[in-house]
Amino acid sequence: MADQVNSLEELKDVVSEDATVAVEITREPVRDALGRAYATGKRKDAVARVWIKPGSGKVTVNGKPMNDYFARPVLQMILAQPFTVAGVEGEFDVVATVKGGGLSGQAGAVKHGVSKALQLYDPSLRAALKAAGFLTRDSRVVERKKYGKAKARRSFQFSKR
Repeated sequence: MADQVNSLEELKDVVSEDATVAVEITREPVRDALGRAYATGKRKDAVARVWIKPGSGKVTVNGKPMNDYFARPVLQMILAQPFTVAGVEGEFDVVATVKGGGLSGQAGAVKHGVSKALQLYDPSLRAALKAAGFLTRDSRVVERKKYGKAKARRSFQFSKR
């Protein structure tokens, strides 16, 4: 405790010295031994584990091609959004495993995981992905059913007699 501050003036001097030191955050790419970036994505009750690596743009979900697993074009479009915003279409192969929820929630979970993995692989893509809102987890989940109610909030039909 040799650097003890005894008055407000000394405290102001210490704080002003610390404030002049610029703190610059430099993000380093995070990759495993195989050159892949890994992230977890979540949406509703779905959880996706996503690995990306440089490749030809092949997307595999739970061991199936994306077109087989997500048959609806809307869900395929949701998966392609992070690559379009970052401007790296067809440059990365994606391997994802998804559990829980329905197909729509799973597509959102994979999108979230891909976005996080892209920004870990190449930190310069973070600004575009963050501006598009892809790095934020959409935490809306279905509200649980309460006792004495027909659904979460809806009451049973009122009967006068």
